[in-house]
Amino acid sequence: MDLTKVTTLVFDFGGVVINLDRESCVRRYEELGVRNAGQLLDNYIQSGVFLQLERGEISNADFRNVIRSLSEKPMTDAQIDEALGCFLLDIPAAKLEKLLELRKKYRVLMLSNTNAIHFPMCVETRFTYNGHTLDDFFDKCYLSYEMHLCKPDPRIFQELLRQEGLQAAECLFLDDGRKNIEVAASLGFQTYWVENGEWLHLF
Repeated sequence: MDLTKVTTLVFDFGGVVINLDRESCVRRYEELGVRNAGQLLDNYIQSGVFLQLERGEISNADFRNVIRSLSEKPMTDAQIDEALGCFLLDIPAAKLEKLLELRKKYRVLMLSNTNAIHFPMCVETRFTYNGHTLDDFFDKCYLSYEMHLCKPDPRIFQELLRQEGLQAAECLFLDDGRKNIEVAASLGFQTYWVENGEWLHLF
């Protein structure tokens, strides 16, 4: 990794910027009667209806209806959204401060597998640090449900490069998913595999 050649930082969101709690999310859906939640939900790549939501292949309303069909218990939209929100914990203040600092030197992007329920929730509740908004922390966010692509599909990385007018070698990609890192590296990105959410020491 040679930071002297880097112009752009590309951050994953879940597990890199925001802390995650998959087990709480699975447990909450199981309490609502969705017995196979543990098979569908993953820290890195989702399955079934959760993957469809992340790719933007189904609407929020259709997602909720599918979740209802997986359980014999009645549940409201709010209960379904709240259960999904259990996946999301906090964004440490030190990371938000570092993102503000890094934007003074680099173009700072987000590349995230996320969905149209999770992400607006985060914009409203996790990026309001010290009066800031999401736009203060990232120059642009590339989101799977808007791009209709999910990591580790190489096309999502290629589309980011195309829209940004960048060469892969000038980008440092930070992600906690090994497969995502491997695909990015194969495309020429400089990469850093984030273990236990730790990357502050790099800068």
